Amino acid sequence: MHLDPRTLDVLVVCAAALALASVLLTASMARRMARLRADVAALRADPALAAGVDPKAVRNVAVVRYDAFQDMAGRMSYSVALLDAVGDGLVLSAINGRADSRTYAKGILAGDSEQQLSPEERQAVAAALGRAPTRARR
Repeated sequence: MHLDPRTLDVLVVCAAALALASVLLTASMARRMARLRADVAALRADPALAAGVDPKAVRNVAVVRYDAFQDMAGRMSYSVALLDAVGDGLVLSAINGRADSRTYAKGILAGDSEQQLSPEERQAVAAALGRAPTRARR
Protein backbone atom coordinates (compact mmCIF):
# COMPACT_ATOMS: atom_id res chain seq x y z
CA MET A 1 0.00 0.00 0.00
CA HIS A 2 1.36 3.36 -1.07
CA LEU A 3 0.28 6.67 0.39
CA ASP A 4 0.82 9.85 -1.48
CA PRO A 5 3.17 12.33 0.27
CA ARG A 6 0.39 14.76 1.05
CA THR A 7 -1.63 12.11 2.98
CA LEU A 8 1.51 10.97 4.74
CA ASP A 9 2.23 14.57 5.84
CA VAL A 10 -1.28 14.89 7.27
CA LEU A 11 -0.91 11.61 9.18
CA VAL A 12 2.46 12.69 10.63
CA VAL A 13 1.01 16.03 11.76
CA CYS A 14 -1.99 14.26 13.34
CA ALA A 15 0.28 11.77 15.12
CA ALA A 16 2.48 14.60 16.42
CA ALA A 17 -0.60 16.49 17.67
CA LEU A 18 -1.87 13.37 19.47
CA ALA A 19 1.54 12.79 21.04
CA LEU A 20 1.68 16.41 22.26
CA ALA A 21 -1.88 16.19 23.66
CA SER A 22 -0.92 12.97 25.44
CA VAL A 23 2.14 14.58 27.04
CA LEU A 24 0.10 17.61 28.18
CA LEU A 25 -2.65 15.38 29.60
CA THR A 26 -0.10 13.26 31.47
CA ALA A 27 1.52 16.37 32.96
CA SER A 28 -1.87 17.70 34.05
CA MET A 29 -2.80 14.39 35.66
CA ALA A 30 0.55 14.28 37.48
CA ARG A 31 -0.12 17.75 38.98
CA ARG A 32 -3.61 16.70 40.07
CA MET A 33 -2.24 13.51 41.63
CA ALA A 34 0.37 15.52 43.57
CA ARG A 35 -2.36 17.86 44.91
CA LEU A 36 -4.54 14.89 45.81
CA ARG A 37 -1.70 13.26 47.77
CA ALA A 38 -1.08 16.55 49.60
CA ASP A 39 -4.78 16.76 50.49
CA VAL A 40 -4.80 13.17 51.77
CA ALA A 41 -1.71 13.89 53.89
CA ALA A 42 -3.41 16.98 55.37
CA LEU A 43 -6.54 14.99 56.20
CA ARG A 44 -4.48 12.30 57.91
CA ALA A 45 -2.62 14.95 59.93
CA ASP A 46 -5.85 16.64 61.11
CA PRO A 47 -8.96 14.41 61.06
CA ALA A 48 -11.18 17.40 61.85
CA LEU A 49 -10.56 18.65 58.32
CA ALA A 50 -12.12 15.45 56.98
CA ALA A 51 -15.32 16.28 58.82
CA GLY A 52 -15.20 19.84 57.55
CA VAL A 53 -14.84 21.15 61.11
CA ASP A 54 -12.55 24.02 61.98
CA PRO A 55 -10.30 22.82 64.85
CA LYS A 56 -10.87 26.21 66.53
CA ALA A 57 -14.67 25.86 66.41
CA VAL A 58 -16.56 25.10 69.63
CA ARG A 59 -17.12 21.36 69.55
CA ASN A 60 -16.83 20.14 73.13
CA VAL A 61 -19.70 21.27 75.33
CA ALA A 62 -20.79 20.11 78.77
CA VAL A 63 -23.29 21.40 81.32
CA VAL A 64 -23.13 20.69 85.04
CA ARG A 65 -26.22 21.64 87.05
CA TYR A 66 -26.13 21.87 90.83
CA ASP A 67 -27.60 23.41 93.96
CA ALA A 68 -25.25 26.23 94.92
CA PHE A 69 -26.98 26.89 98.25
CA GLN A 70 -28.35 24.42 100.79
CA ASP A 71 -31.67 26.22 101.02
CA MET A 72 -32.21 26.05 97.24
CA ALA A 73 -33.33 22.91 95.45
CA GLY A 74 -33.90 22.09 91.80
CA ARG A 75 -30.30 22.43 90.62
CA MET A 76 -30.90 25.95 89.29
CA SER A 77 -27.20 26.87 89.20
CA TYR A 78 -25.03 25.64 86.37
CA SER A 79 -21.59 25.71 84.74
CA VAL A 80 -21.20 25.35 80.98
CA ALA A 81 -17.87 24.57 79.31
CA LEU A 82 -17.51 25.57 75.62
CA LEU A 83 -14.22 24.27 74.23
CA ASP A 84 -12.54 23.70 70.87
CA ALA A 85 -10.58 20.61 69.79
CA VAL A 86 -7.49 21.47 71.86
CA GLY A 87 -9.40 22.45 75.02
CA ASP A 88 -9.40 26.22 74.52
CA GLY A 89 -12.56 28.21 75.18
CA LEU A 90 -14.47 29.33 78.23
CA VAL A 91 -16.60 28.18 81.11
CA LEU A 92 -19.73 30.14 82.06
CA SER A 93 -21.28 29.76 85.50
CA ALA A 94 -24.60 31.06 86.77
CA ILE A 95 -25.06 30.92 90.55
CA ASN A 96 -28.74 31.34 91.29
CA GLY A 97 -30.07 32.12 94.78
CA ARG A 98 -33.44 33.15 96.09
CA ALA A 99 -32.71 36.87 95.99
CA ASP A 100 -30.02 37.24 93.34
CA SER A 101 -28.06 35.63 90.54
CA ARG A 102 -24.42 35.95 89.58
CA THR A 103 -22.78 35.02 86.32
CA TYR A 104 -19.09 34.32 85.79
CA ALA A 105 -17.02 33.69 82.66
CA LYS A 106 -13.51 32.26 82.82
CA GLY A 107 -11.12 31.62 79.96
CA ILE A 108 -9.81 28.10 79.38
CA LEU A 109 -6.52 27.24 77.63
CA ALA A 110 -5.64 23.60 76.99
CA GLY A 111 -8.24 22.48 79.53
CA ASP A 112 -7.00 24.75 82.34
CA SER A 113 -7.59 28.31 83.55
CA GLU A 114 -5.39 31.01 85.04
CA GLN A 115 -8.31 31.80 87.33
CA GLN A 116 -9.30 29.39 90.06
CA LEU A 117 -12.14 27.14 88.92
CA SER A 118 -14.88 25.92 91.22
CA PRO A 119 -15.35 22.15 91.52
CA GLU A 120 -18.38 22.39 89.23
CA GLU A 121 -16.46 24.42 86.65
CA ARG A 122 -13.61 21.89 86.73
CA GLN A 123 -16.17 19.12 86.31
CA ALA A 124 -17.76 20.86 83.31
CA VAL A 125 -14.35 21.34 81.63
CA ALA A 126 -13.40 17.72 82.31
CA ALA A 127 -16.73 16.49 80.95
CA ALA A 128 -16.40 18.62 77.82
CA LEU A 129 -12.99 17.06 77.24
CA GLY A 130 -14.47 13.58 77.78
CA ARG A 131 -12.75 12.99 81.13
CA ALA A 132 -15.68 12.79 83.55
CA PRO A 133 -19.45 12.46 83.89
CA THR A 134 -21.49 15.68 83.79
CA ARG A 135 -23.59 15.16 86.96
CA ALA A 136 -22.57 17.31 89.93
CA ARG A 137 -22.39 15.71 93.38
CA ARG A 138 -23.92 18.55 95.38
